[in-house]
Amino acid sequence: MTRRRIVVHGLVQGVFFRDTVRRRAISAGVSGWVRNRADGTVEAVFEGDVGGVERLVEFCREGPRGAQVDGIDVVVEQTEGLSGFTVR
Repeated sequence: MTRRRIVVHGLVQGVFFRDTVRRRAISAGVSGWVRNRADGTVEAVFEGDVGGVERLVEFCREGPRGAQVDGIDVVVEQTEGLSGFTVR
């Protein structure tokens, strides 16, 4: 199990970023959450097996069609035992 907190910068709100991440996380069996922040970024926490979490982080480097990702901050955190995936 591993956990990553990410913040995605660029044109990432209003392009179905959160819903796409939610669907991909559920499909990969990864727990956590994703939300828009007031500064225009998207923040997410991914918790699960290393492969699934890393695939989600890599997806967020590009984002869904319509997104323009300028950069991504990735922080390794201690797992909390989250279950399910939500959009906040």
